[in-house]
Amino acid sequence: MNRQWYGVLLGVVLLAGCSQPQAEAQTQSGGAGTIEAINHTKWAINHFSVNGQSGIDAIGPFDGGGGGCCYGVPSVWTPGMMVRIDWESGEASTEGFPGFADYEKYKAWEKKMSANNRQHSKTISVPDYTGQKTCGITVHFLPCDEVKVTTSCFTYGSPSYPIKLPLEMKEPKVCPK
Repeated sequence: MNRQWYGVLLGVVLLAGCSQPQAEAQTQSGGAGTIEAINHTKWAINHFSVNGQSGIDAIGPFDGGGGGCCYGVPSVWTPGMMVRIDWESGEASTEGFPGFADYEKYKAWEKKMSANNRQHSKTISVPDYTGQKTCGITVHFLPCDEVKVTTSCFTYGSPSYPIKLPLEMKEPKVCPK
């Protein structure tokens, strides 16, 4: 299959995934949308998920991305509503990349780079969205392995966006426990 058709097929599969019964059951007149992320850290986010649904994209330091399909927001927010965020953080640099020609050098470099990969999982509260339009979910990866989420339809950085943290956040020498 040529690359052009593969891309079209992948897009159809991703869109079809949004109409699966699980996504439909979650939305029930709530807001369905993609899973997006904003990375406020110096680490790369190699992959992430919300309640097991993949965010698709790897995200570089101080960057945004995602695009996984789909996250359905229940039509009514309830106190205690939670989501589980799973992610892997790691090196963002390609420093010392030897290329692929020498497989042994490449594997040694890959091993060195993945030595800093760390697995994380947090279950956090979904902020109250009563009376607001919802558009999927956006995960904010913060220093000290913290996360925040929003279901807002506004884009990060707009005056109405609820999370007002700077994109580039420094990690403290000692993280609170």
